[in-house]
Amino acid sequence: MISVATWNILHRVHAENWGEDSPRHWPDETDRIAAITARLMERAEQVIALQEVSGDQLNDLVHALSADRVTHALRYPRVPRPRYGTSSLEDPSEHLVLVVNGPAHQVAAEAFDDDPGKGLLAVQTGDTLVVATHVSSGQRRAGQLARLAELTTASTNPVVLLGDFNCDSATVSAALGPGYTLAVLPPDAPPTRPYGAGISARTIDHIIVRGGSTSGAQIENVGSLSDHNLLRADVMPEGEAR
Repeated sequence: MISVATWNILHRVHAENWGEDSPRHWPDETDRIAAITARLMERAEQVIALQEVSGDQLNDLVHALSADRVTHALRYPRVPRPRYGTSSLEDPSEHLVLVVNGPAHQVAAEAFDDDPGKGLLAVQTGDTLVVATHVSSGQRRAGQLARLAELTTASTNPVVLLGDFNCDSATVSAALGPGYTLAVLPPDAPPTRPYGAGISARTIDHIIVRGGSTSGAQIENVGSLSDHNLLRADVMPEGEAR
């Protein structure tokens, strides 16, 4: 069994550009960064996928992690730019990140062709291929989900897909096709993306398995740290992916 989690931790520049609440609760970004790192240090999951990770946040996390937890990161070609004023970040670059317990080797790391601020990061850990992703909303979504399906169906090992898909489970399932199992949440689970910045509450972050099953899925409220809650589950890979 592999325990996994995914969390969009909200890049500071995006938070300010889109009028999210986090900057109001955390006027000093270094305090929020430290609180996010501390929250992640408490996590027991063997694999954690993170989206919207600033360069400052990545640096803080890497220095805080123990030697047996390895960070893999994709740096996007696009660097978020403030619409007004300047950024308080020393390194405003944006990253897709996987924190993995134990050895793992990178298989793929790419920004999507039609969005330099979204992409996928894949590593092999043991007999399992783990893919972190952040998918665009709107018309670009279809091609990006097709790329994820292409990468994961080519694997002869069990696959775990983690990330912010910017759409509901039915849309993801239809796009990926047969053979994929989405983690099922309890009926009373809160949304992964609470109401904010002019959007309604919804669950758009998912844990998906190909060649296995999931259990214990739950969403954890992170308060004002981010505009997304954390999603975690246990994954039971089969011997071979179908």
